[in-house]
Amino acid sequence: MKDWFHYRQRLTPYLFLAPALIILGLTVFWPALQAFYLSFNRYEYDLTQTPQWVGLANFRRLSQDPVFWQTLRNTLLYLVGVVPILAIAPLGLAILVNRQLRFITWYRAAFYTPVIISMVVAGIAWRWLYAENGLLNQFLRPLGIEPIPWLTHPSWALNSVMAVTIWKGLGYYMVIYLAGLQSIPQELYEAAAIDGSDGIRRHWDITVPLMRPYLFLVAVISAISATKVFEEVYIMTQGGPRNSSKTIVYYVYEQAFRNLEISYACTIGLVLFLIILTLSLINLKLSSQTRSL
Repeated sequence: MKDWFHYRQRLTPYLFLAPALIILGLTVFWPALQAFYLSFNRYEYDLTQTPQWVGLANFRRLSQDPVFWQTLRNTLLYLVGVVPILAIAPLGLAILVNRQLRFITWYRAAFYTPVIISMVVAGIAWRWLYAENGLLNQFLRPLGIEPIPWLTHPSWALNSVMAVTIWKGLGYYMVIYLAGLQSIPQELYEAAAIDGSDGIRRHWDITVPLMRPYLFLVAVISAISATKVFEEVYIMTQGGPRNSSKTIVYYVYEQAFRNLEISYACTIGLVLFLIILTLSLINLKLSSQTRSL
């Protein structure tokens, strides 16, 4: 009887977890395994056909696909252009709004508002702003600057989409930093002021070292989000012009739902999974080193 009670006590938590695990298995793990299997098969056009094993043929095609390499380059440029800004600028915003001022709640809400706006609405609004006769070019015209083709020129399109991603993410990461700032004891700043560390220097001496775990967290979250960017590209540029703003996720969508090359899309998705896995492992390594300092 005692053994049965002990067994039931150990089994109870798993019974509570079972519904969530079943849903995850059916909606996440099983489709992921199917995608991995299909990346080694030929499965195109007719979705009722039986997959045909082709081994590494899809990977050989991928290695010779210039569009894939361009989308990989665009995705890496997205990482380099977006992640440093989203890791640093929100910390500055969090420091600004972490004060006891009148209407500070309204300031925080104003910075956070872009986060709660639907990406569809934001993308359409920014597409109007970026138009040839849009508001941005109207501001530039009195300065003698010719209208800039923000979304219609290969040199500008990707950077313009990046700006929307940054604008949309600043408030979200600001809140993460704000939570970390409010956990720092005020006595540390008072002690630093006695030692002559004041103004910006006190943030360099106290805030940045204590916020290092949050910096790594924001860096990895923003990096993973940058590799998975889709809505901005789909709404604003459709990957153009000349594939200059096409990212890996958009290329997966294009191959799967426009060209109906399901197996090839799964192969590209597997590469994306490996990239995200690598970023996550780097974050775990850096986080463990930070905790050991």
